[in-house]
Amino acid sequence: MSEKRPPRLSAWRFVVTFGTVSLLADFVYEGARSVTGPVLALLGATGLVVGIVTGVGEAASLLLRLVSGPLADRTQRFWAWTIAGYAITVISVPLLGYASILWVACGLVILERVGKAIRGPSKDALLSYATAATGRGRGFAVHEAIDQFGAVIGPLVVAAVLAVTNTDYGPALAVLALPGVLALGLVVWLRARVPHPIDYEVDPKPHVSLTLPTERVRLPRAFWLYAAFTATTVLGFATFGIISFHIVEAGLLEPVWVPVLYAGVMVVDALAALATGWAYDRYGARVLFALPVVAASVPLFAFGSTAAAVIVGSLLWGMALGIQESTLRATVADLIPTRRRSTAYGVFAAVVGATTAGGGALAGALYDVSVPLLVAITIGVQAVAVVLLLVVTRSLRRPAEEPAHEQ
Repeated sequence: MSEKRPPRLSAWRFVVTFGTVSLLADFVYEGARSVTGPVLALLGATGLVVGIVTGVGEAASLLLRLVSGPLADRTQRFWAWTIAGYAITVISVPLLGYASILWVACGLVILERVGKAIRGPSKDALLSYATAATGRGRGFAVHEAIDQFGAVIGPLVVAAVLAVTNTDYGPALAVLALPGVLALGLVVWLRARVPHPIDYEVDPKPHVSLTLPTERVRLPRAFWLYAAFTATTVLGFATFGIISFHIVEAGLLEPVWVPVLYAGVMVVDALAALATGWAYDRYGARVLFALPVVAASVPLFAFGSTAAAVIVGSLLWGMALGIQESTLRATVADLIPTRRRSTAYGVFAAVVGATTAGGGALAGALYDVSVPLLVAITIGVQAVAVVLLLVVTRSLRRPAEEPAHEQ
């Protein structure tokens, strides 16, 4: 076995640089997501269609990780999967603005999410190695906060181009190709500097796991309980595509202001990620009780009849998203050993993705039928999520489970 060499970048520099890659990528796909609802509405979509497409897109970004996660573990080519996923996003987003047929636009929305599915488990695994040295919650929170700068800048750039071009989505999305190319270049450079981020792990034993184990390790019971809680709370969480569709269809804001609002949502996302990430390192999984409470509040405002109400609801949506995208992932890293972590992220995302598709379709269908019913069902689902989280936190107080081995 070759002697283990220290990485050429410190763990924090790796996290910050990877955060910059994500910043540029978020510039691209969050810029597009800020106008997904209006783009589909312009092509004749209904609330149900927007709900299904955005829900299926989010599900694709999660369910397909059930394949990409284990494949990444088996091949150990985490960087290759990460780069390929970013490339798909960079290609699909600029094309969306020039789609003139509804089903083509729907396909591109989903394709962009497929790119995230391909890179997601590998990217999370690479990042989890470095956060072993920085602190799980802190590392994931800082990464999330950095990439949210891109999530703020992207929608603002889209809004500026829309204002100049009289709401022409083609040029507004085409300009996003530049930060996409920069993201690809930076991730390739980072791979050259740190080809084996697993060396950041404090425990030297994971380094040996680069040789694939001959026996499979079952994911622990606490992991499955945690996945059930997350899936439930996501089921009662509408996509921003439906919220933005409501804003435009109800005439509450001009289309050019929708991406500006989304930029504000991303600021709240970043702040929530930082706050809950730091709190997670201090207080543990109890911090996650905030998620179903905030998610239950979203539809009370987001589907209101005034601009002020939908702005408040959108910001609450961003708060819930910040918790989902940082602290939820950090908890998975603490539940699973390194040699099965990419697989665990894939399985976790797949479980959540199955309910995301249903949740998007459910919210879209209920929106077309009755907003009060949508609010009531969302609150009920989040109440169930609170109960599941109580079970999870009690399970985590017990002595840590040793993963069982399959014979």
